[in-house]
Amino acid sequence: MENFFKLKEHGTTVSKEVVAGITTFFAMSYIIFVNPAILSLSGMPSQAVFLATIISAAVSTLVMGLFANVPYALAPGMGLNAFFTFTVVFSLGFTWQEALAMVFICGMVNVMITVTKIRKMIIKSIPEGLQHAISGGIGIFIAYIGIKNAGFLEFTSDASSITAINGAPYDATAETFAGGVGTVMTGGGIVPSLVDFTQMPALLALIGLVLTAVLMVKNVRGAILIGIVATTLLGIPLGVVDISTASLQANSLSTAVSELGITFGAAFGSEGLLSLFSDASQLPLVLMTIFAFSLSDTFDTIGTFIGTGRRTGIFSEEDEKALEEGSGFSSKMDKALFADSVGTVIGSIFGTSNTTTYVESAAGIGAGGRTGLTAVVVAGMFIISAFFAPLIGVVPAAATAPALILVGILMMGSFTEIDWHDLEEAIPAFFASIFMGFAYSISYGIAAGFAFFCIVKVVKGKAYEIHPIVWFSTALFLANFIILALI
Repeated sequence: MENFFKLKEHGTTVSKEVVAGITTFFAMSYIIFVNPAILSLSGMPSQAVFLATIISAAVSTLVMGLFANVPYALAPGMGLNAFFTFTVVFSLGFTWQEALAMVFICGMVNVMITVTKIRKMIIKSIPEGLQHAISGGIGIFIAYIGIKNAGFLEFTSDASSITAINGAPYDATAETFAGGVGTVMTGGGIVPSLVDFTQMPALLALIGLVLTAVLMVKNVRGAILIGIVATTLLGIPLGVVDISTASLQANSLSTAVSELGITFGAAFGSEGLLSLFSDASQLPLVLMTIFAFSLSDTFDTIGTFIGTGRRTGIFSEEDEKALEEGSGFSSKMDKALFADSVGTVIGSIFGTSNTTTYVESAAGIGAGGRTGLTAVVVAGMFIISAFFAPLIGVVPAAATAPALILVGILMMGSFTEIDWHDLEEAIPAFFASIFMGFAYSISYGIAAGFAFFCIVKVVKGKAYEIHPIVWFSTALFLANFIILALI
């Protein structure tokens, strides 16, 4: 194990990697329950999606750990699953089988651009200042996820600001909504405020945050995992954690296996790929949708690797040099990008939306994870979760939220590498980092950073400093926003 994962070389131990893997798993385990809830709205069988989520996460994360030897975990991406259901199926009218076919094509496109080094070229083209901004911006993003999951914020929206419910235009006269209210989209009239902490989940998260912060300041080994476990146990007497609901029959493995036959390979059937290209008039819409899937998936992953890998040293200077000068899969980054692209292909085959590298991997990295052993542990935990999902489900968001907030704080240290007195560097860095959190999207943050980098350089008469790939990527982002507006 030492020789395979090179633990000493990376300054880590088996115990550290195990703790890191468990930490990452609990930080992202919510996807096991959230993904089926979202995708089942499209008509997909919930138990099949439950098992497809676990299989795609376990297999792709295992590939990441064994092939790339990096501590990143993968699973069906949040945001991409919502796009799958509410935009592709509800708004555009595609069947879930056709949507899976588009996810498969997106995965193959990502494999191609990884093998042909396009992804590598994109990474090399990003200015160093923006790379630090992406790292710090992911810190803001992770911390914001934690603050939101902790229940520290509440949002008030006046009726006039509501624009859509369940992906359909809001009708103020409507008294009922078919299937209930799933999602509400609101405009600028929404106002955030701090809760009064009379809600037990928010109070539990606050206690967990203080406890975990103290443990980290005292340099206690495994502080993040200890904080998650302790907060979960404290949640029992506070009434936040209800052990009685942990019925092992809640997600029957036998039922899930039988339903998996419905989604497995559905992307390739008569209702999938064959149906997708049967109507020539729909071809432009199909291609635009695949483009939207692929662009978001690609830049989410690149942002995660740059943001977490550079600051923690997972991708060393030697590795970055190998990335630039080597051929084939000569660097860990090459292998990691390939593992990520394969994940989406695997997920689409079993029956789930785009699989992507999770930014919550930063929680395990913050706990000391430095090699693929961390990823292998995460994969093992996902496999175990197929049998004990209800027990894992008792770990509340209030217990994992403090870990995300504190890891976010650690990652924001990258901001010190940015020259904030130089507006040429500060303006693109600001928009790249802030938009990641406020737009709840790594790729949108990168889009904003690229756009303002181009604007600033052109205004200063330094357009020659803009790498052609940054120009091209910015144009793609602009095209993507136009496409999303049209569809």
